[in-house]
Amino acid sequence: MVEQSSHYFVRGNTAHGAHFLHKSAFDGLNKIYVLTGPQGTGKSTVIRSLANSLLDKGQHVQCFHSPLRPDELDGIILTEWKVGIIDGRVCEGISENEAGEIDFIHFGEALDNGLISPEHSRAIEDLKGKLVSAYSKAYETFLTALRIHDEWEKYYIESMDFVKADRIAQDLIQELYAGHESNTPTVGRHLFFGAATPKGAFDFIQSLTDQLQRRIFIKGRPGSGKSTLLKKLAAAAEKKGIEVQVFHCGFDPNSLDMLIFPKLRTAIFDSTAPHEYFPDRDGDEILDMYGLTMAPGTDEAYAAEIAAIKERYSANMTKATSFLAEAEAIDSQIKAYYVAATNFTIVEELQLRLQSELNERIGLDAAFII
Repeated sequence: MVEQSSHYFVRGNTAHGAHFLHKSAFDGLNKIYVLTGPQGTGKSTVIRSLANSLLDKGQHVQCFHSPLRPDELDGIILTEWKVGIIDGRVCEGISENEAGEIDFIHFGEALDNGLISPEHSRAIEDLKGKLVSAYSKAYETFLTALRIHDEWEKYYIESMDFVKADRIAQDLIQELYAGHESNTPTVGRHLFFGAATPKGAFDFIQSLTDQLQRRIFIKGRPGSGKSTLLKKLAAAAEKKGIEVQVFHCGFDPNSLDMLIFPKLRTAIFDSTAPHEYFPDRDGDEILDMYGLTMAPGTDEAYAAEIAAIKERYSANMTKATSFLAEAEAIDSQIKAYYVAATNFTIVEELQLRLQSELNERIGLDAAFII
């Protein structure tokens, strides 16, 4: 049974700050609807309602989740019709020059500013300042954790056989791509399968790979060449004209954590904490980079040093997560002010207008209208 929905993130709270992949994820669409307006004016609720209605109609929907609240949606894509809908407050990198037609739907029209008193306005501005501060502290602490992670990697990089690592990459390129090459190079589509959230790391690996025939679980240690392997595979796939989805690390977006080759029905991914999984069906296999490329006894030789690093790393990751939780709480307070001042009759009218346009564009019958 083919899944009717796919789930991703296209923005992340990372060690390099807020990171956005909308430009790649929404590339090639015929139409994008950008919903503008502050939090609390019904954008995410409308996006979720539209997604559910489309799924009920048998349409395939790509769902892009919020890293602040993963149960909420930042946007969706109607796959078959190449139409996207996204919250303009949280997207970056989309422009008319890169996409097809773009329409802005202003949910701020539903906001009755007369219901926001001067006292409330001052409170909102104060909260916005605190929100920026909470995010900044989260990003700074994630960066500290990344630098500690770099210390961790050094112990393994010094023990690594790079010739063997390159041979593994070249063998995989030959095995995976032989017979599937094209004379036309491709460009990979860049996404996140997971994100750092106020409740910790969250990912969609299982749902994204569930329908694939082959899954390669990369095991190893920090610095054992997992991301480098994936970068080599991605570059070779693009050069050889093989469709590839490139998934960046939600902690360090300069690293890669997974590749999916839709036409090869294959995924290869970093299967270590915080997204550690194990083979559980036919077609699953392990690629152990530690066993294949590292000098034996590396773990044992540096056990004490690595244990101390891991403790510092975990403490900073926990601290950064607490700052994200603080940001979510502040954002909820801001949102409450806007919810109280929003006329949801107007929100419903905006939703009906959007649904009507979608019906006309994709040819669904009037029953799509809720």
